[in-house]
Amino acid sequence: MRRSDEALIVIDVQNDFCPGGALAVAGGDEIIPRINALMAEFQTVVLTQDWHPANHTSFAANHSGASPFSLIEMPYGPQVLWPTHCVQGSAGAAFHPALRTDPAQLVIRKGFRAAIDSYSAFFENDRVTPTGLEGYLRNRSVTAITLVGLATDFCVAYSALDAARLGFAVTVLDEACRAIDLNGSLAGARVQMLAQGVRLA
Repeated sequence: MRRSDEALIVIDVQNDFCPGGALAVAGGDEIIPRINALMAEFQTVVLTQDWHPANHTSFAANHSGASPFSLIEMPYGPQVLWPTHCVQGSAGAAFHPALRTDPAQLVIRKGFRAAIDSYSAFFENDRVTPTGLEGYLRNRSVTAITLVGLATDFCVAYSALDAARLGFAVTVLDEACRAIDLNGSLAGARVQMLAQGVRLA
């Protein structure tokens, strides 16, 4: 068992991000046995869940003529337009059936505001609007977090960078993550995380 001030944060292990899903990450389901085993090591376990309304502005289908994976400018900065995924209440938004959910004490749902996307477990993509996770972890006296899940170069990386910015000691466990790698996004995310002191294990 890890020290009581360490938490495991499991990012978006949902059907739509696994093989067969609307925004499948290659090998996304391969990490689930490792994540399930890790949960037994931590006293604090948090799951995050992408939870979009159908009219979400990050969906290419909601922009006339736009292609998935193209970029647009939003008030909070550049936004990738994604295939419609993790729509609230849909089978795609559900956690993968092989993922253990009972050990988690908290589920953070993100991306539920139609006008702003939310990759990070800590903040919306404006990097200002909080999810409430920081306060929860502070109240649990957590000072170090280990991140696993999907996808390394987006939601995992954004969460890691925000956690480091907030002063947590951050480890990203590579073997329990998988990446989308959109136009070199994985290499860029690694550079950013290392520059902010995130440990890639």
